[in-house]
Amino acid sequence: MFQAVLKQSLQQKLQQKLSPQQIQLMKMIQLPAIALEQRVKEEMEVNPVLEEGENNDEEEIKEDFEEEENSEEEEKEEIEDFDFSDYDDDETPSYKLNTNNRSKDDEVFEIPISSSATFHEMLETQLGFRILGKDQMIIAKHLIGNLDDAGYLRRDLTSIVDDIAFSSNITTSETELESLLLIIQELDPPGVGARNLQECLLLQLERVAHETIEIVLSKYILRFFFTEFTRKLYDKIQKDLQIDQEVLGASLDEILKLNPKPGNSMSPESFGASVSEGGVMQIVPDFVINSDGKDLELTLNSRNMPELKVSRRYSEMLEDFEKRKKQNKADKEAMVFVKQKLESAKWFIEMIRQRSNTLKNTMETIMNHQKEYFLEGDETKLKPMILKDIADKTGYDISTISRVSNSKYVQTPYGTFLLKSFFNESISTDSGEEVSSREVKKILQDVIEAEDKKSPATDEEITRVLNEKGYKLARRTVAKYREMLNLPVARLRKEL
Repeated sequence: MFQAVLKQSLQQKLQQKLSPQQIQLMKMIQLPAIALEQRVKEEMEVNPVLEEGENNDEEEIKEDFEEEENSEEEEKEEIEDFDFSDYDDDETPSYKLNTNNRSKDDEVFEIPISSSATFHEMLETQLGFRILGKDQMIIAKHLIGNLDDAGYLRRDLTSIVDDIAFSSNITTSETELESLLLIIQELDPPGVGARNLQECLLLQLERVAHETIEIVLSKYILRFFFTEFTRKLYDKIQKDLQIDQEVLGASLDEILKLNPKPGNSMSPESFGASVSEGGVMQIVPDFVINSDGKDLELTLNSRNMPELKVSRRYSEMLEDFEKRKKQNKADKEAMVFVKQKLESAKWFIEMIRQRSNTLKNTMETIMNHQKEYFLEGDETKLKPMILKDIADKTGYDISTISRVSNSKYVQTPYGTFLLKSFFNESISTDSGEEVSSREVKKILQDVIEAEDKKSPATDEEITRVLNEKGYKLARRTVAKYREMLNLPVARLRKEL
């Protein structure tokens, strides 16, 4: 028979746990400037202790506080002197007829609604000027609702027939859908309602007012040589049509002027709306770097950020509660509430300060590391830089550097860039020197821009050119960098 033996022992363990405040600070660091502004506004709405404005002297605060108290007393006296009976003939007071199920502490969340019309709404507006029956209008709107953001109808008409029968209890046919789709294809912008790229381009060419020889030839190429056109087999098209290169080039230029995604061009600006009404997102840089040619100056973008302070009124209110010898339940609850809000406000202000210091120290380190680039703007001057390099110099954790560089922009004399785009890997040259991958991408892009467009360079030829310049790269690495630059393969870069 076995007997269990219990043993007790003391052990020392080191564990790192993040407090709720530290977690909130990490989230605050990750926020870009425009999101931080919204976060501050939300905090000010929730916490009445937070106020906007610079810190004043204590005497000024007391004077303001006394003035507010005097004004409140005057308002009370005026209310007491005011007699509602002179203006109300009803015997029942109005306050007894009103109900209010909300308290002052309830948070009200409202969803902002954009007033600008969407792509589908603009099409439905144009459809309203067409003479259609009730059922036809419902079917046509259903077709518009099936268009994607690019303006294409990707669904099969048979499936749409079943959808209309199920959702609207309307019996229709593919033939009727085809006729209504033709009406939709007559709406603006040209090419909308197409089922594929070929139909989209042809619809746009049909809208051209003056039909020239180039337009006629462009339609013929799209109808009968569309596969050769997409694969850029221009020699085959030229041979089969028995035309010279100049005529073919003029026809292809007409095709290249067309919009392959007409739905994207359906912006509110085309209907007279301003850019702001259209909801166009604007990039707000978190950092601004200025240069005089020799030195760099870094500033944090805080022009729309209000300066926060703790309300003196609530501080004095807490002191008054603490001085009271006798406190009832309501006083104790009020004291706890004010104390929590004061601590929360002080910590929030401290978080904003710590965030600014962390962002500034990190960006200064990045700026000094890439000083040659920020002075000259030449991408070949960019040095290899990874998160660990900046973490070692600043003393911050790698995760903190990642949060700082994520989704934040820096405004430089040479443009506004995403901060994380300055982090790049290192590549060794023949001389053993470490260069950045971004420098290699820039040279690769220059090679492609300088190539003969009639006979573009293949990845093997680009690799050979880069190796001759001293950059040791494999063909698959060159192909990867080319794809990262959104550059197509040689066959698709061919031009006449």
